Amino acid sequence: MVKRPAALARLRRLLETHPVVALLGARQVGKSTLARDLVRQAHRTATFFDLEDPTDLARLDDPKTALAPLRGVVVLDEIRRRPDLFPVLRVLADRPRRPARFLVLGSASPELLRQSSETLAGRIAFQELTGFTLDEVGPDRLDRLWLRGGFPRSFLARSDTASMAWRHDFVRTFLERDLPQIGINVGAITMHRFWSMIAHYHGQLWNSSELARSFAVSDTTTRRWVDLLAATFMVRLMSPWSANVGKRQVKTSRVYVTDSGLLHALLGIDSRAALERHPKLGASWEGFGIEALIRHLGARREEAFFWRTHTGAELDLLIVRGRTRIGFEIKRTVAPSVTPSMRSALADLELARIDVVHAGDATYPLAPKIRAVALSRLLTDVEPLSGR
Repeated sequence: MVKRPAALARLRRLLETHPVVALLGARQVGKSTLARDLVRQAHRTATFFDLEDPTDLARLDDPKTALAPLRGVVVLDEIRRRPDLFPVLRVLADRPRRPARFLVLGSASPELLRQSSETLAGRIAFQELTGFTLDEVGPDRLDRLWLRGGFPRSFLARSDTASMAWRHDFVRTFLERDLPQIGINVGAITMHRFWSMIAHYHGQLWNSSELARSFAVSDTTTRRWVDLLAATFMVRLMSPWSANVGKRQVKTSRVYVTDSGLLHALLGIDSRAALERHPKLGASWEGFGIEALIRHLGARREEAFFWRTHTGAELDLLIVRGRTRIGFEIKRTVAPSVTPSMRSALADLELARIDVVHAGDATYPLAPKIRAVALSRLLTDVEPLSGR
């Protein structure tokens, strides 16, 4: 059992200040479990509706009549299946004394959901839930988290083989059932091939033209496909940071498979030994480190960038919050060193510091404003961002 106190605390705070809260994340990351844990710990009255259950859907044939009498917390799971409920929630959210708070769960990003929820502007707050994070499982299980990823059933499986089987089933179900439900009318085989090709691009610049030629479709089609995978939390498109530094800078996004376990499933990596031999070893570690850092720091999607110039200077991760800029390089090594690229980034971007996140077990200075930080010591040696 893995406890999620930080996620629970934030969800509790949002429900105290907003009449409607949307808890969003990929399918099977534990949204329903977190909602039930919140209700149980707070000893609050709750009513649950699973909008994939025909019985619950029938209960909501007349949604205002069904929802208006309820008190406490009302949980609506898979809200994207009933976008017509949002205008009703607006009316109920505006009642005096707010006899009920509404917690809606969904497997689409705020951007995708916002198209339907715009009637709740000013009344709804969004919280994203990922799979298990390094903060939640602890450094002793870092290697398992890297290999299996953070989906609870994958991480907690009785063996690596059982974990891989679950991930393959997840990919198949996601492609065959989940994508068609949100209007993606592309064959499962085609999308599996596309997603697998993205896995081979993991950590590289996104090239829609090259993939479009492989599928004999337009650039806009492959862009739409990758945007939809990003909107369902399967892919992260890391935006480039552009600064006025007098150098030509890369302006194309980088693409990552968000969950390291799904990345390994798509690449056919079924064990730690296979991972250590695979040519995507370094890219896998980089993506895993980026996700761990973003979650630990508490950085929002719009605060996370990479930076790269056409002369070769780059940063794997640049976090920008207000006037604070912190750079991170992620290296699959136990003995990182300072590079000219780091010195260039430190000066050109006016960074507070650069942390070189590595696979060793110690944190130590490398140069002024540059230090080596063991990923296993992330929780103790890197402070979360303030001012969230």
